[in-house]
Order: sequence, then C-alpha cells, then structure tokens
Amino acid sequence: MRYIKLFLVSFALLFLVITCLGLLFPSTVVVSRAVDITASKDSIYLFIKDINGWKKWIDGVSESNLTIESPLVAKLGNTLVTISPSKTTDSVINAEWQSRNGEKQESRLELYQQKGQFTAVVHWEFVQHIGWLPWERFSSMMNDKIMGTMMEKNLNNLKVAVENH
Repeated sequence: MRYIKLFLVSFALLFLVITCLGLLFPSTVVVSRAVDITASKDSIYLFIKDINGWKKWIDGVSESNLTIESPLVAKLGNTLVTISPSKTTDSVINAEWQSRNGEKQESRLELYQQKGQFTAVVHWEFVQHIGWLPWERFSSMMNDKIMGTMMEKNLNNLKVAVENH
C-alpha cells in the first residue's frame, strides 16, 4: 500500500511540474511563410480564391481524398476546410481547417503588390490555439518544422503554377 501511495503522489507531482513547464509555452502558435511571384495580383488571386484553384498547387488536394462540397468548403481526408467569405477580400483569403477530432487551425493567405511593380508577395500563415495540457503545448514545438516545410513546398508550387500559366 505504501508503494502505491508513493507512486500516486510521485505521478501527481510530476504531472504538476510538467504542466507548469508547459504553461510557459505560448498558447497561440503561428507558422508563416512567404514567396515572391513574378505575376500580377489578379492572376495569383485566381489560384488562391477558392478550393478549385488550390488543386493546382497544394499537395494532396488534387488526390482522390478530396471532396469538394462547394467552392468554399471541402473535405480533405479527415479535415474540413472552409473558406470564410465574410473575412475574405481581393487580397486576403481566410480559411478554417478543422480535423475530425475538433482541432481547429486558422489559415490566412495575403497578397501584397506595390503599384508599378510586377512582383507580388504571397504570405501564408497558420494560427493554432493550444490548450493547457502539457502534451499539447510540447507538441506545438514541432509545428514550424512540420507545417513550415509543407507550406514552403506548396508556395513554390503556387509560384511555378502562376508563372507558367
């Protein structure tokens, strides 16, 4: 009985220490990437304004695991992607990515182009709000490595698709 109490108290203290350490990590994680594209803002916008355009440059979207419910809503594998028309303008596309278990991430694609310039900047970011549980906080440390690499590859696909269009 003594060993069981020792184990339970030790486990509770260890969980408390790990939770306190996890709370030192930020509750919101932002992963962002950008690319310069030699094209007009309007020609880039055709590729990013709806999910039909995403099929041309986001890996995995053109595969058979995509179900387009409307130009602004699609199911990609186990993730529901919804473009928010109320938060979307001619230079900003906001979308919500929700996994089957309810985890949500916000995505934002922004286009910047100065007048007289023929090069535009596409900035893409994902924002994830993290809960208080220690494994959620510690796992968020890998977001930049995992998502950042994917975002860079897809932005380069967008650059190639737009410049060859």
